[in-house]
Amino acid sequence: MIFDRRRILQGAALALLAPSSFTAAQAQSGEGWHPLKGDDGKPVANARLPVELTGEIEHLPGVIWVGSKSSAVTLYEFYDYNCPYCRVAAKDLHALVRKRPELRLGLINNAILSLGSMQAAKVELALLLLKGPVVAYDFHQRLFAMSGTNDGQRALKLAEDLGVPRRQIEPTADSKKVGGMLREQSSLAANLGLAATPSFVAGGVGVLGYPGPRTIGGIVAALDRCGEVVCPS
Repeated sequence: MIFDRRRILQGAALALLAPSSFTAAQAQSGEGWHPLKGDDGKPVANARLPVELTGEIEHLPGVIWVGSKSSAVTLYEFYDYNCPYCRVAAKDLHALVRKRPELRLGLINNAILSLGSMQAAKVELALLLLKGPVVAYDFHQRLFAMSGTNDGQRALKLAEDLGVPRRQIEPTADSKKVGGMLREQSSLAANLGLAATPSFVAGGVGVLGYPGPRTIGGIVAALDRCGEVVCPS
């Protein structure tokens, strides 16, 4: 599989230089818009995000949509295929979608940890274009369920296991269209200041890192009740 390394790395460099909605102090201290605490009791960094940027997520190409067709209760996850916390979150989020039928989950690549992460993301986006969200989400779950490092070769093998031959998936994964989709996703994540993986966006608020299943479940419940990450007391 021939990936355009120069283009990928250029996109990653631009993402790192983009403006951030989170300050370094916020990320380290857990300071946030809401007094959120993770399942471990520690503060979770969060910030109110510019509406002009969060509004772009709905129109972002390559989002895998899971769950409800209604957008009333929407949670976005930005992930990397080599992020260990994303691996845990993938299983928990799948259970949450099944538990809460009102939830619409949007899955978005933020492949910032390695070249292998970017390659795997390209295969996922190619599957989404070729076979639709059901197959792409199956790939997403299965790849995160595998231990070890994820890269292009492993992703291609998994795509073949799902019935999509390498000769079909490779040209699409290497296409300018898929490369552009991946750059748009990474650039928006950077502009939102989502420097950690996973990160979440809900109710106009960005949450850095994975706070655990109970906290994420509480965020979704609050979205359903009042449209905010935390409902006023």
